[in-house]
Amino acid sequence: MSALQTLAAEGLTGNIASVGYGLAAIGPGVGVGIIFGNGTQALARQPEAAGLIRTNQIMGFAFCEALALIGIVMGYAY
Repeated sequence: MSALQTLAAEGLTGNIASVGYGLAAIGPGVGVGIIFGNGTQALARQPEAAGLIRTNQIMGFAFCEALALIGIVMGYAY
């Protein structure tokens, strides 16, 4: 295999990984939107529970972002 073919094969792998990560980021993006949207509604309905609601929002956000980070790592794993 020539050097040019090797570079083309590696470039194709990187591009496919980028597309895969873009698709993998859709789920956490939607999840974060749902978490903060529902958290805002909950804060509007029960402002006295703001501390608990905010804590749950941040934990949910962290779990969703962990999924996005796993998506980045999986793109480089292969």
